[in-house]
Amino acid sequence: MVSSPRSLELEIRSEGVAADTMRGLARILKSRRVYQGRVLDVRVDCVIEPGEVRAVREVVVHRGSVVVLATFADGRVLLIRQYRHPAKQSLWELVAGSIEPGETPLGAAERELLEESGYRAKRLTPLLDFLPSPGFLSEKMFLIQASGLRHSAAQPEADERISARLFTRRELIRMLRGKRIRDGKTLVGLLWLLSRIPFRQAINRKAK
Repeated sequence: MVSSPRSLELEIRSEGVAADTMRGLARILKSRRVYQGRVLDVRVDCVIEPGEVRAVREVVVHRGSVVVLATFADGRVLLIRQYRHPAKQSLWELVAGSIEPGETPLGAAERELLEESGYRAKRLTPLLDFLPSPGFLSEKMFLIQASGLRHSAAQPEADERISARLFTRRELIRMLRGKRIRDGKTLVGLLWLLSRIPFRQAINRKAK
């Protein structure tokens, strides 16, 4: 039987602040996995956080993922479109996917790019990593630029229905202005890319 967060909270004992909290980390008094899935786990942690904050935190555990910013020599960018059941809509996104056990971020980026779009990259360049929802999710996302692209056959998963299209930077700016890009990781990648253009040039350029 899975304990409720309230019952776990009652198990927190009155103890001094541990060395971990002094270093800016939470001290975990008790941790229990309440769900184990194919992609993620869920656990409930009783913790003492920095500042002697005692709390029960529900944590979604994910092994991490990659986001692939596929760019072409003429400035165009590859986006894919697929249906997302939790969002109840189809979304334009950058290629992305989970890192498999034993896989590196670069290896995952190469695999996901081929599976979802059919492209192979001559160069894969790590750009940054970010936390998409650190309030409850442990996932770290790695933004990786793919360049020197050549097309072959896509290899989507059995449950994926994906279409791909190349967009100019003007088209992307117009989509951003029109609030047509709603996926968070894609916003991060595109805004990073557009930040490489002088700010006023990117904002004031007239979308055609």
